[in-house]
Amino acid sequence: MPRTDSRGPSDDLDMVVLDKRTAADGVVVVELEHEGGDELPAWSPGAHVDLVLDDDLVRQYSLCGDPGNRRSWRIGVLRKAGGRGGSLRVHDDLQTGDKVRCRGPRNNFELVEAAEYVFVAGGIGITPILPMIAECAAAERPWRLAYGGRARESMAFVDELEQHGNRVTLWPQDRAGLIDLATELGASRPDVAVYCCGPEPLIDAVDEHCGTWPPGSLHVERFRPAAVVSTEGDTAFEVVCDYSDVIVGVLPGMSVVQALRDAGVDVPTSCGEGTCGTCETVVLDGVPDHRDSYLTAEEHASNEVMTPCCSRSCTPRLVLDL
Repeated sequence: MPRTDSRGPSDDLDMVVLDKRTAADGVVVVELEHEGGDELPAWSPGAHVDLVLDDDLVRQYSLCGDPGNRRSWRIGVLRKAGGRGGSLRVHDDLQTGDKVRCRGPRNNFELVEAAEYVFVAGGIGITPILPMIAECAAAERPWRLAYGGRARESMAFVDELEQHGNRVTLWPQDRAGLIDLATELGASRPDVAVYCCGPEPLIDAVDEHCGTWPPGSLHVERFRPAAVVSTEGDTAFEVVCDYSDVIVGVLPGMSVVQALRDAGVDVPTSCGEGTCGTCETVVLDGVPDHRDSYLTAEEHASNEVMTPCCSRSCTPRLVLDL
């Protein structure tokens, strides 16, 4: 079924930077409030917001503060010198008092009900995990965290996490090496939810370790697509926008979003890689060629929704609810 509850508010929010501070080497924490002092939309652990840094520069950042605080939002941003420019804009240009637009929140990484939780975070991947831990602690649910990073100095929120005592194990790579997943995750067992966010090698390692666990045990959030999809053999196809009565041709090397925008049909996007779900669109007819790392295997199989920023079509014609 389409994720009718995951996309959240889509209207732009006029925000102002309430505070910006260094949280670790290469990491800043930014607190945002509504420009007019209005109460902010509700959110739950695992949610992210889109930070609109420019008309063509939109980036997603996990909310890592307190969901009960409706006056401000907190995000953590890792500086990526070789990235696509969003983190550099936040680190170098965004200052306290600056105005910025936000969209969301959306939650593609919700905390499910389980008897036990194991959290595995790498680097800035700790941000969506923080409010999950707070919720588990408040509800007195069994949990523990393995948190890795290049060095302790690069690991944000350590002081905050160490208040939880031995439930938290830090794995600074320069001192302790990589996270020992066999120790931290243990053997397969029922009713355990494993949440992992961080660099792709960490996610792949956790995925491999949990390969024999009960289906649905592992929940991940990726910064990048799970795999590079070959575009060799891509062919043209037609997209029909049922609502706006527009028909466009999508050529090889062109995304559905690009073709639609050229025809005057705007589709909200953010990552452009099929990881965030911002562009999730209902499919009314045709079979998508799913190339995202956002939808579940079940959602891929159902063909009820697609991510037009990166996915294409297996049939000559797609009809979308646009």
